[in-house]
Amino acid sequence: MDKKLLLEHGLTDAQSQQFERYFELLVEWNEKINLTAITEEYDVITKHFLDCLMCFDSKVIEDGVSVIDVGTGAGFPGIPLKIANPTLNVTLLDSLAKRLNFLNEVVGELKLNGITTVHARAEDGGRDKNLRQKFDVAVSRAVANLSTLSELCLPFVKVGGYFVSMKGPGAEDEIAAAKNAIKLLGGELQEVIHYHIPTTDLNHNLVIIKKIANTPDKYPRQAPKPAKMPLN
Repeated sequence: MDKKLLLEHGLTDAQSQQFERYFELLVEWNEKINLTAITEEYDVITKHFLDCLMCFDSKVIEDGVSVIDVGTGAGFPGIPLKIANPTLNVTLLDSLAKRLNFLNEVVGELKLNGITTVHARAEDGGRDKNLRQKFDVAVSRAVANLSTLSELCLPFVKVGGYFVSMKGPGAEDEIAAAKNAIKLLGGELQEVIHYHIPTTDLNHNLVIIKKIANTPDKYPRQAPKPAKMPLN
């Protein structure tokens, strides 16, 4: 793997080697289960790894904080964040057991400590007393509208913590549509950070939502309501 791009972003050679092994496992497992449509090395480095690392631009993922990655899929952004900052306490939540088998192998192979996997739908995890309002930061790169994601992610966040939603271009309409839902769930839009993925023509957004009040007990609603009938 051409590690130059990773080294240019302040990663050590050891961290770059962890990303290299992560890439190898991703490609290997992708032949057995559907993890990603992106498999070319350069594209994985830029569109997955570097994109995930841009989460640090939010300034809320600080040393030692607890982070839950909701709907983590192939481990994005949770595993790249953990590799880049080993002090983070990371929980990877996903509803598909096969993906968790992959994630557990990655965690073992990369010798990552302070990272756990949870097999659950976000709708159920958000009601689990061991997970609800237990995290400093929730992150999600999942494909869903912001209103749905807010209902699925904000219940995990402590009051005073943050939800960081990774969004592609044109997030403004989603933000406007989710404004009331965010407030209802105890959140407040803090900032939208526009960023450019290095060496690509891609421009994405970080939507930073602060948790300012407890999420009402009735949220999240049972599946499939958050996705089928987003709060408005």
